[in-house]
Amino acid sequence: MTSLQRILAIDAGGTTTRALIVDASGHTLGFGQAGGGNPISSGFEAASLAVVSATRAALEATGVDSPTVSSALVALAGGNSAEPTDLMATALAEIGLRGPLHIESDLLAMFCSGTPEGHGYVLIAGTGAVAGRITDAHLDFVSDGVGWLLGDGGSGFWIGRKVARAVAAELDGRGPSTALTPALLGMLGLGAAEDRTFGRPQVQLQLIRALYGMRPIELARFSPLAFAAADDEVAQDIRHGAATQLANTFAAVHLEGHGGPIVVGGSVLRQLSAQPPLSTVLQDGSGRSPLITVDDGVVGAAVLALRRAQIAVDNDMFTRITLGLAELRRKA
Repeated sequence: MTSLQRILAIDAGGTTTRALIVDASGHTLGFGQAGGGNPISSGFEAASLAVVSATRAALEATGVDSPTVSSALVALAGGNSAEPTDLMATALAEIGLRGPLHIESDLLAMFCSGTPEGHGYVLIAGTGAVAGRITDAHLDFVSDGVGWLLGDGGSGFWIGRKVARAVAAELDGRGPSTALTPALLGMLGLGAAEDRTFGRPQVQLQLIRALYGMRPIELARFSPLAFAAADDEVAQDIRHGAATQLANTFAAVHLEGHGGPIVVGGSVLRQLSAQPPLSTVLQDGSGRSPLITVDDGVVGAAVLALRRAQIAVDNDMFTRITLGLAELRRKA
């Protein structure tokens, strides 16, 4: 492969899809963004449209007439190669893909966004929560990330659900008074009327209708309330519980004697990383290795795409990709 050939790397997140085009030397050529590209949360057809939209924007940003790419890699939740990728591959072929399409785990891409090393750990907490152990540049062991129904302990969903339950409990006397109640009711546009219907506060009935009218995962939108109510005891308990959940998830993948950097990311984790017991577990787990914070997995998707093309990514190339992407984002 020559440095003139273009490689497409896509980080298909739940809310944002990012596409980056690089050459074989790690020079960044074009960057584009679109809406959510996670087929689990968006559906495969909508996810494919987002991937195509982000890719089209990245191709246009290269400034080349009728640009093509020699291969592509999409980092998805789960990264299961059995996902039905024909629709996505066909759509990408129509706008410039001339080679194979590879699917990889978004968790591994997040790790590779923080470091080119082949050993270490990754812990992510945003809407969901998941941890992984990396060995020889592959996911060796994964804990949680099983979705709102089965896990995602300490995630935005987990916290948002705790907030909603605390509010419902205060309204009918099962729980203590909390600043979360007026915050949540205000966020939903609900009043604080004391009138009752069939023995229940009318505002609680309104809350029930509003929350059960949402998709469960949408409860994650309430998680910021637990951080905004900094001095509220109920909110403090929720934050501590979330930190404990994430500490347990990381402990499940940590292996004594297995070193390497710990890459962390996600809006929730950024706010909880200094909260015991999570802070203690991360410090103990990292030892002398660095703790690296990343914003997304697009750099890692590029690293994985280059490796799939049999191109070694050293520290210099990793830095070139990272700085190049930052410059493209600045210009966008």
